[in-house]
Amino acid sequence: MRSPPPPARRPQAPRSRPAPGPSPLAPGRPQIGPALWVTAGLIAAVWLQEIVDLLGFGGGLDVYGIEPRTPGTFWHVLTAPFLHYGFPHLIANTVPLAVLAFMSAVRGVGRFLAVTLVVAVVGGGLVWLLGRGGSVHLGASELIFGYLAYLLGVGWWERTPAAIGVAVVAAVLYGGILWGVLPGNPAVSWEAHLFGFLAGLLAAALLHGRRPGKMTGGKRG
Repeated sequence: MRSPPPPARRPQAPRSRPAPGPSPLAPGRPQIGPALWVTAGLIAAVWLQEIVDLLGFGGGLDVYGIEPRTPGTFWHVLTAPFLHYGFPHLIANTVPLAVLAFMSAVRGVGRFLAVTLVVAVVGGGLVWLLGRGGSVHLGASELIFGYLAYLLGVGWWERTPAAIGVAVVAAVLYGGILWGVLPGNPAVSWEAHLFGFLAGLLAAALLHGRRPGKMTGGKRG
C-alpha cells in the first residue's frame, strides 16, 4: 500500500526589506542651508561664551583651557577651543573660523561634527600630552587649523574635482597660516596649531580614506 504524495508547496512571494536610511556620515549633495545654520550657531556660541566670561566672570573661565599634563584637566580639551583671551583674540579668529567651518560643514553636518570632535579630542589631547608646561592653551585656532587640514586632506584622498576645488580655495585663502605650526611667539600656542592640523588630517583620512568609485576585489593584470 502506497502513501499519498505530500501536498505541493505553494511558491512564496519574494520578500523585500526597506532600504536603510543614509548614514549621517555618508557623502551626499552639498548641504548649504544646514552648513549656514551650524556655522552661525558655532560663531554665536563662541561669542556668547566670551561675553559671559568677560562680563560675568571677569575672564575666569579661561582656567578651563588646556594645561599640559596637569592631573584632572584632560577634559579641558572639550572647552579650550571655545575660549579666548578677550575680544581681540576672538575677533582675530572669527572670520577664518566661520569660513573654514562653513566649507567643512557643506559636506554634511554629521561629518562636520565628527571632524570637530576628532580635532578637539585628538588635537587637544596631544597638546595636553606634549605642550609646554606651565601654560594654558585655548582658542579656536586649533579648530581653524583642523578644518583647514580636513579640507586639504579630503582633496588629497577623494581627488574628485569638487574636493580638489574646495581644497585649492581653502589653501589660497588660508594656506599662509601654516607658518603658525612652527615655534615662534611664546604667547601663541603653536602646539595647538600643529596638533589641530594633524588631527584634521586624521579626520579626513578616517572619513574619506576610500576614494569614491574605487573598485574592490581582484587585481587586473
